[in-house]
Amino acid sequence: MTRGGRTKDQDEPERRCIATGESQPRGGLIRFVVGPDASVVPDVSGKLPGRGMYVAADRAAIDQAVKRRLFSRAAKAQVTAPDDLADQVHDLLTRRVIDSLSLARKAGQAVAGYEKTRDWLRNEDARILVQAFDGSERGKTKLRPPDGAQTHITCLDAGELGLAFGREHVIHAALAAGGLCTRVVEEAAKLARMRGRDGGVSAGED
Repeated sequence: MTRGGRTKDQDEPERRCIATGESQPRGGLIRFVVGPDASVVPDVSGKLPGRGMYVAADRAAIDQAVKRRLFSRAAKAQVTAPDDLADQVHDLLTRRVIDSLSLARKAGQAVAGYEKTRDWLRNEDARILVQAFDGSERGKTKLRPPDGAQTHITCLDAGELGLAFGREHVIHAALAAGGLCTRVVEEAAKLARMRGRDGGVSAGED
């Protein structure tokens, strides 16, 4: 498994982090581009035009790139990287994880609430168990993630998870297999690293 939360595919192209010098698949990196005003812009969707510069999905690495002016070196030009760049990345990733879960809910690929989540897990409809990190530990241990790698997401709090399901707060949710599931896992892994929560995306018990 890569540091960004993906199972490494040998055919997947790798990129080098300008802060750490390490090469890894793009799933573990944040892409940045230079905007029209010569400022560094985070491209968490990986779709903005321009030559990409990559930094590990890690707050310390992004802060280092800003402090040491590594973006200018990578761009081979004078560019401006705001001091709060890591905060911008964190907020964008949080929004993307919430929005991806919301899309899964609207597509019928996600449910919330203890009983619905339990039923999906029992019926093996769930590929991923999602639980708020600030929920009761006793309550959360009553539900077991599916077996396998990357089946348990715990990087959102109850309020953030609630936003994805149109509720004030949510502790338990489940995701079915599919493209949206893959997207949620990848983005949640990056967010977990940005928040310093190494267990934000973890494996079930085999």
